[in-house]
Amino acid sequence: MINRSRRGLFTRQRPSQQQRLPWIKDENTFTDHCQRCNACVDACQTNVIVKGDGGFPVVDFNHGEGECSFCYQCAEVCPEPLFEPQHQLPWIHIATINSSCIALNNIECRSCGDQCEIQAITFALQVGKVAQPIINTVDCSGCGACISGCPVAAIEMITP
Repeated sequence: MINRSRRGLFTRQRPSQQQRLPWIKDENTFTDHCQRCNACVDACQTNVIVKGDGGFPVVDFNHGEGECSFCYQCAEVCPEPLFEPQHQLPWIHIATINSSCIALNNIECRSCGDQCEIQAITFALQVGKVAQPIINTVDCSGCGACISGCPVAAIEMITP
């Protein structure tokens, strides 16, 4: 069993919140049983699954096509029972926009909204300002398309 609270002891880094694959049952099952065989990395249609800390696969929205298509290929090729059934929600992550967003700093930008296929990011017109981004958290699937499209890395995934 991996003690994640102690992972940064020798690297002087805080334990990171890495984006795990969709449909993972739980963190402990994942780290205890994942063989790090890279079958999920090879099967990912959008190439967002990469080797992360300790060789464990993680989702990196700044890699490949920059979004998860929720194709379930990672779960189907996995030799271990790490995944929930496909009919369940893949994860409960949603996008959030931090204060470094250039639209929030009154510079015209709508790249996150342009990347959001399901239109969970809209823009509200403001008097004396550029349109401000609004994320509809009910509609956000957490696919990550908005992350790779942001020119200032102002978007991250959170668990509400």
